[in-house]
Amino acid sequence: MQFVILQLCKICYNEKRLGDINMIFEYDENNLEKFENFKGGEKYIEAKMYFDGLNRFMIGHIPMGGSVGEHVHETNSEVIYVISGNGYVIYDGKREELHKGSVHYCPKGHKHTMVNDHEEDLVYFRSEEHTSEPSH
Repeated sequence: MQFVILQLCKICYNEKRLGDINMIFEYDENNLEKFENFKGGEKYIEAKMYFDGLNRFMIGHIPMGGSVGEHVHETNSEVIYVISGNGYVIYDGKREELHKGSVHYCPKGHKHTMVNDHEEDLVYFRSEEHTSEPSH
């Protein structure tokens, strides 16, 4: 599967106009990086990540029985779109089911974890803005 995201945007940084940026992010599921116990989760995730110093986005795969560990979004918010598979998030202590087409939003100051409890990989697109350098 190849997944291409095309984004055309205008960016202002330190009150200096950088102009129009055309960015293509090519995704190849056969060329993913493996992250063991991601954020303290079970098993691992496989992902392709991009970070430009201001924003981070990625496409991730969580295998059956795997998870992204519980964490708090102290300096940013996060949006997750489920491309395929099923699972759930626990958002501020409440379980919410995920399936293809689901969008999960975790605002700044809140915590969540994401779990794949099905046989098929949970594949998702994640985007977040950063005010400081993240640790993945």
